[in-house]
Amino acid sequence: MSLLRWLLAPLAPLYGTVVRLRNRAFDRHPGRTQGVPAPVLSVGNLTTGGTGKTPVALHLAEALAGSGRRPAIVSRGYGGRRPVDPMTVTPGSDPAQTGDEPLMMARRLGPGRVVVGRRRHAAALRALALDPAPDLLILDDGFQHRALARDLDLLLLDGVRAWGNGRMLPLGDLREPMAGAARADCLVVTRGSRADRPRILAWWARWGSGGPVFWVDFRIGALRRLDGPERLELPAVPGPLFAFCALGHPEAFYADLLVAGLPWVGTRSFRDHQALTPRQLLALEAEARAAGAGALVCTEKDAVKLDAPALAMPLWVAEQRVAGGGPLVAWVLERLAGLRAR
Repeated sequence: MSLLRWLLAPLAPLYGTVVRLRNRAFDRHPGRTQGVPAPVLSVGNLTTGGTGKTPVALHLAEALAGSGRRPAIVSRGYGGRRPVDPMTVTPGSDPAQTGDEPLMMARRLGPGRVVVGRRRHAAALRALALDPAPDLLILDDGFQHRALARDLDLLLLDGVRAWGNGRMLPLGDLREPMAGAARADCLVVTRGSRADRPRILAWWARWGSGGPVFWVDFRIGALRRLDGPERLELPAVPGPLFAFCALGHPEAFYADLLVAGLPWVGTRSFRDHQALTPRQLLALEAEARAAGAGALVCTEKDAVKLDAPALAMPLWVAEQRVAGGGPLVAWVLERLAGLRAR
């Protein structure tokens, strides 16, 4: 446990009490929740970061768009300092204003498909005013944001880390008690091929809603150059790599590289959402060279923030996609069809 967590440990009972009282208030007073005139699908988790909420939300948006729906994503835009709020994200937006994950999603989905806002209800209304108007909103990281009504609640759980030590912040990784899982319509286990399935199913049977369980994985399928059009489809390997990232749980990215057959000779982790300076990138290049690497590699989330100087070695961006998401998408479409029929 980090020193900061130990210092904050005396506040753990207070945090748990506040979270329980807040959830109880929403349960007893439904009027505290505001709806919008479109279906809302929430993607969230019980733990802090690292479960893959944004990749799953993006996967759902692309798959639902391919099925004829017009989804838009609503996100808090963590870390963004913007002149207006809520704000529509375009592929050319400034990540310092929008946050890194919303910009990454906008570059995949195109203009007019992502809105960020600290107040999610206001952001949802802004999204519904887009042209063309979406017929479905996907709420990224929305499980604890109960002020906006949702029609489907997808709860994500990392199949490797699961619920950590089972304790709430700051002593553990839980944002709220495990009993909150009962609000979810389904459980989506990410990195499912490496999960202890009997253990997770027993946990869901105890704490969950009885909804279906879906198992998905993240697969790195290609590398693209940050500074050019070059793209390598795996299993091509560009030589020894030095990996770096600014994620909540960086070890997951390093493991995904190894699973994809991309060995690395060294790694460097930064705090979640950190934007690296050109000087830091040059220092990384020197560290990579000293470790015997021939190239750098990072995530798409990191790449949208990079103002890369002229590096002597290539900098590759790992293109990661959701694998095994077909049953989840089919279930979501079936539930959405039921909503439309009602």
